[in-house]
Amino acid sequence: MHLEQLEFIVEVAKTGSLTAAAQNLHVTLSAVSQSISNLEAELKISLFTRSRSGAAPTAEGKVIIHKAVEVLDKLKELREEANGYSNTQSGELRLATIPGPLFLYLDTILGLKKQYPNIQMEIMEKGTLEIIDDVRHNKIDMGLIILYEPYLEKHSGLVFEPLLEGKVVVCISRKSPLALHTSISPEELKKQPLVLYNDDYLKWFMEQFQERYGDMTILFSTNNKDAIRRATEDGTAVTIGLDYSFKNQPEYLKEEFVILDLNTPVHNSIHLSLVTSKEKKLSNTAKIFINNLRHTLHLS
Repeated sequence: MHLEQLEFIVEVAKTGSLTAAAQNLHVTLSAVSQSISNLEAELKISLFTRSRSGAAPTAEGKVIIHKAVEVLDKLKELREEANGYSNTQSGELRLATIPGPLFLYLDTILGLKKQYPNIQMEIMEKGTLEIIDDVRHNKIDMGLIILYEPYLEKHSGLVFEPLLEGKVVVCISRKSPLALHTSISPEELKKQPLVLYNDDYLKWFMEQFQERYGDMTILFSTNNKDAIRRATEDGTAVTIGLDYSFKNQPEYLKEEFVILDLNTPVHNSIHLSLVTSKEKKLSNTAKIFINNLRHTLHLS
């Protein structure tokens, strides 16, 4: 069985004529006739009833032709998919991400640009709510955010895909008396002054935390990571954040800080998630990036 035989029987079924099928496919009538006869002999069934007026599929032929259409459609999809991975792939990718986990997929971003140099990429760091609004209004193709309860409830028309599970942890100075611990309770955390990264999810988390355990002393919130590091390093304060935000730190920083689990009775698992629009079809460029990103995060 050959693919051209499937193409021939589908075209004959469409036109109702071997002659018309041969003309449309730019082959001889004898080539179409012999090819179909060979296929019928191989399958041991008649695919068409031939007459002066043309060729009509038999009952068995209709089933086989339907399967042939499916095979040819899948072949077309395969070729389109392969073309999408060609290094001649071009297009535009507009991506926004919350700042903390950017390093997790930096290799994916750089690798995509290296593999497909004709792709134009625009990567920006923004807050979660701004990213969601940009996706909704087609200002970006996709966003990477922390997914938690309010977003699932309020934002219709969007698709959220969890990619990587994480949790909230506490970062303290190695000079702190708590540095010998592996976890910290809410009661112990309440005694510590906090410096926080200015992030939508952390704001929501702190609101929930204080509602449950009482007010805390927050010295400041900022997007300046150096300020947070300095306040934490000398023991003036502690900070909280997502566990993967503290990974891949330079060795000299790892020596200065200790990461503690937050010991709460409530499971605080959250997910780094992809957000796209239900209304917009993803481009090949976007699909390539997403596939590479899933692979990268699965291995991390």
